[in-house]
Amino acid sequence: MAKVPSAVVAAGGLVGGYGVARWTRKRQLGGVVLAVAGAAAAQQWRQQTDGRTAGALTAAYVTAFAGSHPLAKKVGAWPAVFTVAGAMALASWAMADRKA
Repeated sequence: MAKVPSAVVAAGGLVGGYGVARWTRKRQLGGVVLAVAGAAAAQQWRQQTDGRTAGALTAAYVTAFAGSHPLAKKVGAWPAVFTVAGAMALASWAMADRKA
């Protein structure tokens, strides 16, 4: 079975977490999706890179989630989520997936 790139897992966690929270109207359920995807991506980052890079990508994931909230007030919820998910995917690809 082919491994899903960490960039896809991370971006999917951000988009999927928001989508689940919005469509189910249960923020906690969206948080579970966000956390599970983040943990899966972090595990891949630890396997593909050194601890410092994995830590930086994990911090970027949390920052992307937090940063989507103020950005949403300026551009709207979905554009904000897609923007931070795209940025996270690019960072993950550049720092981990490209080298794997």
